Amino acid sequence: MKTRHLGAHGPEVSAVGLGCMAMSGTYGPVEDAESIATIHEALEGGVTLLDTGDFYGRGHNELLLREALKGGRRDRVFLQVKFGAQLEPSGRFIGFDGRPASVKTFLTYTLTRLGTDHVDLYQPSRLDPRVPIEETVGAVADMVKAGYVRFVGLSEMGAATIRRAHAVHPHHCAADRVLADEQGPGERDPAGCA
Repeated sequence: MKTRHLGAHGPEVSAVGLGCMAMSGTYGPVEDAESIATIHEALEGGVTLLDTGDFYGRGHNELLLREALKGGRRDRVFLQVKFGAQLEPSGRFIGFDGRPASVKTFLTYTLTRLGTDHVDLYQPSRLDPRVPIEETVGAVADMVKAGYVRFVGLSEMGAATIRRAHAVHPHHCAADRVLADEQGPGERDPAGCA
């Protein structure tokens, strides 16, 4: 499996990652045993990057990964976790929450569900329009300093937002799906994130 670095000075991960959202019923019924077997097969094939979100299956996805990574497998993977999406019990989306206290609370629950003492990359799933990105990223940066998170990420943010976030935490920033409204078609410029 080929590898690549996330950012100029970021961690080395497999060039192909495994997105785990569909393993928690997003697109229809699934079997946990089949999902765990898929994760194990991916790891055996050299995949090291696993993507999840605390809201995937309302926490089910993180519990599934906890089970799949037992037996020393956690140390062989790079766990990328999205946070902040808010859902009703029915599963209907109702907004995003990027307030600093919420960021830290979401991480507490994530660490418990995953059964780990840290996540490798932690990123807001979307921009909370009520909270400056500097405050959200600042809360994640606090968790980096405390040792609960290794790297800060951003998901589906525009280039200007990424630049503002980078000013708060310049050394560990990765961008996932830079929005085209602030860039030309096909560009994926992490705006100087290192």
